[in-house]
Amino acid sequence: RNFYYITILRDPVSRYLSEWRHVQRGATWKASLHVCDGRSPTTEELPSCYAGDDWSGCSLQEFMDCPYNLANNRQVRMLSDLSLVGCYNLSVMPEEQRNRVLLDSAKENLKCMAFFGLTEFQRKTQYLFEKTFNMNFISPFTQYNSTRASSVEIDEQTQQRIEALNFLDMELYDYAKDLFLQRYQYMRQKEHQEARRKRQEQRKILRAKQARLRERGENSSSTDYIGNVERW
Repeated sequence: RNFYYITILRDPVSRYLSEWRHVQRGATWKASLHVCDGRSPTTEELPSCYAGDDWSGCSLQEFMDCPYNLANNRQVRMLSDLSLVGCYNLSVMPEEQRNRVLLDSAKENLKCMAFFGLTEFQRKTQYLFEKTFNMNFISPFTQYNSTRASSVEIDEQTQQRIEALNFLDMELYDYAKDLFLQRYQYMRQKEHQEARRKRQEQRKILRAKQARLRERGENSSSTDYIGNVERW
């Protein structure tokens, strides 16, 4: 069997707000083991943002203020090889170096995936998926732009704060969007070239067929003329 890694990325600010709303309703990640290099992180390496059973009802400000919040730069962390930076042990290397290694690793892993899509481009994502794997969905995607995150109104200062907290995800998303649109344009171009090649082949077959018909008609006329001469 061949196994393929695929993923869907989302605009970092929308994704962050969506996770906050999810956590606010009582969701936790306690079942996540966060295993890296064969072990789970210690409580010192990965402290909890809340003391109770969950973090339900937390405000957006509380969500942003927790320095251990795994919602920050989640997409980079989940796509990168954490073992390159010592997993969750932040003392292995300087923060700036750690961030660069994680971002480079996430970009490389994303680039090497068989396919990735973007939530903000659902129809293009469907098109690329179908062309990549040569299979079609039963029904076309419907582009929904209304989500729980889109209903959250934030001011410019909060927007900038979220972008700052997710600066690695912001850079990864810019890279992903550029690569995604390049792949989409390439696939469309390839499809147009294939359609043009098929039309050229069809015209070539048609011209050959018409030539054979003309040749048969000319041969038939010559035969009839010679036959008539012999009879005359």
